[in-house]
Amino acid sequence: MPLLGSFCLLFALALALCCFVTGILAARRQDATGTRLGEIARRAGMASFIAVSGAALALTWAALTNDFSVAYIFHHTNRVLPIPYKIAALWSGQEGSLLFWAWLLAGYGFVLRFRHKVDRKLTAMASIIIAAIQIFFLVVVNFAANPFGILDQVPTDGAGLNQLLRYPGEKWIYITRRWTMVTWLFLTCGIALGSHWAYAVLGWGGYWGWDPVENASLFPWLSGTAFLHSVMMQEKRGMMKIWNVWLIFITFMLTIVGTLMTRSGIISSVHAFAQSSIGAWFWWFLVVVIVVCSYVFIIRRGHLKPENTMESLASRESSFLFNNLLLLGACFTILCGTFFPILSEWVRGYKINVGAPFYNKVFIPVGLILLFLTAIGPLLAWRKTSMGSVIRNFRVPAILALLTAIGLIAIGVRPLHDLAQFFSWLSLTLAMMISATIASEFIRGGRVLQGKLGGTIFGGMYHLTRRNTRRYGGYIVHFGVAVLVIGLAGTAFNLEEEQTMALHSKLQVGRYTLINQSTTQDDTPRYESESALLDVYKDGQYMGQLAPELRTYKPNDQPDHIVANHSTLQEDLYVVYEGRDSDGSPVIKAHVNRLVAWVWIGVWIVILGTAVALVPNAAQIKSPVTVAEMLAAKQLQPAGVGK
Repeated sequence: MPLLGSFCLLFALALALCCFVTGILAARRQDATGTRLGEIARRAGMASFIAVSGAALALTWAALTNDFSVAYIFHHTNRVLPIPYKIAALWSGQEGSLLFWAWLLAGYGFVLRFRHKVDRKLTAMASIIIAAIQIFFLVVVNFAANPFGILDQVPTDGAGLNQLLRYPGEKWIYITRRWTMVTWLFLTCGIALGSHWAYAVLGWGGYWGWDPVENASLFPWLSGTAFLHSVMMQEKRGMMKIWNVWLIFITFMLTIVGTLMTRSGIISSVHAFAQSSIGAWFWWFLVVVIVVCSYVFIIRRGHLKPENTMESLASRESSFLFNNLLLLGACFTILCGTFFPILSEWVRGYKINVGAPFYNKVFIPVGLILLFLTAIGPLLAWRKTSMGSVIRNFRVPAILALLTAIGLIAIGVRPLHDLAQFFSWLSLTLAMMISATIASEFIRGGRVLQGKLGGTIFGGMYHLTRRNTRRYGGYIVHFGVAVLVIGLAGTAFNLEEEQTMALHSKLQVGRYTLINQSTTQDDTPRYESESALLDVYKDGQYMGQLAPELRTYKPNDQPDHIVANHSTLQEDLYVVYEGRDSDGSPVIKAHVNRLVAWVWIGVWIVILGTAVALVPNAAQIKSPVTVAEMLAAKQLQPAGVGK
């Protein structure tokens, strides 16, 4: 299998080179030879996916059959590892994850080339670009980070998977937008899964800590989100063409920057791979990408002239523009904060790290303004919106938001006494405003279709969504963001307590009382463990038991917190076994994390909305006559008719 995997990787590289070279030659010819070369390039690109798939299957098979002659399999699996985690070992280490990336890229290229009839010229150019990127990754996995390296002596067992990873959780612009939306969806899912992993596995009580690698995932997400909004201005009004092209370029560059951060060792992170020489490959690749993107822009800039200009600040174009500026401003700020330790070392000779307070100070105000734009954006018309129209459409959402703000103060939120509570109060108010705006859009359109089609208003809203899935899918995404913000707002009201708990001692955190009933220790072939059995009371009423645990795995002496979490829509009681003090008594840390469940609910709604936006419309609204026929008929009309 190692030989087969190595052969598949080399063969995939040869096919990608063939696709790239013949694709360029085909693009330079417009005759029958060019057509034949183009077909060769397309088939070579599709075949490269099959070859990379063979390599991925070979590595997976080596893991499943415990082939510890392969160094990668030895370092990331062992005999007792469950089958699902042996499969996951494909992407658990640096070499395997690069192979996995190459496989995903080849698969994406396969789908593109399979659908080449959508737009042959656009597909051919995109195929060449994907082939060039494939060549880079295949060169890396063949010569710099080969996952099929062989050990001199075959060990009897492997080191096993990292315990922290054992956790189950215009025509061209129109086409580009849909492909971007798919990748944006996968990136969103990846960020959400990473946050849930951090919350469920790491045992620190949170789901986002502004870690450098967490930040790296936000870079392309923010710029990609900006593109998905501003591209609508190009489709509707022919504006921001240069802006959109550079957003695409920058999003890809930021993806490479994030990969560079995790694999070069230039920035310390709990998520990063160990330092290796592979970082130099990505530095050079980033330089090549910048040069190529700049060259393509220079030679094609004549095609990017805007067709219209912005006519009013009270317009949908204006809201999209401000949205873009804020998203990119946030991206730039996080980028600077993430790389600040490196910059400070260059200037001062020592590293200065920035933490959560810096990011929160910048990102929270920007996020609040983005929420406000999300609330008013759907109410603005293209080109220009009258003040009367804004007031009329915004009246109900504004009233509901005001009632929410008053209600929050009535139940105990103190926005004037605590800055964190002020931001949460404002976030919850804006979340209600967004929800009300979106609901009004669905209800207004649903009533119109209810009158035309009959039935209920819910049926009208369903048909409304099916007729314009992109628009109303986007509204669902925005509603998901509002729900997610509700979860984020809860962090201002979180509580935590840490205490040494001898037998029958109590720990009080908020309305909860924890009583230590017993402690246990266990020793298995894989790990040693310590745990505590805690009775849980809320307001004096017995709720049940929680059993937080601390495991220490023997192969690498790695600790792993098994968090005990009681979750409701209102709050999570999150309990961690921290270890033992000098007297041998267990140390328990308990968190009351408010509204966390709404974060995960919001993510699911965002995924649902994106899926809806990707579904084709049920029925296209078309004119019964062509524009030419309409103009010809108008010229033949008698004077005065139709006025």
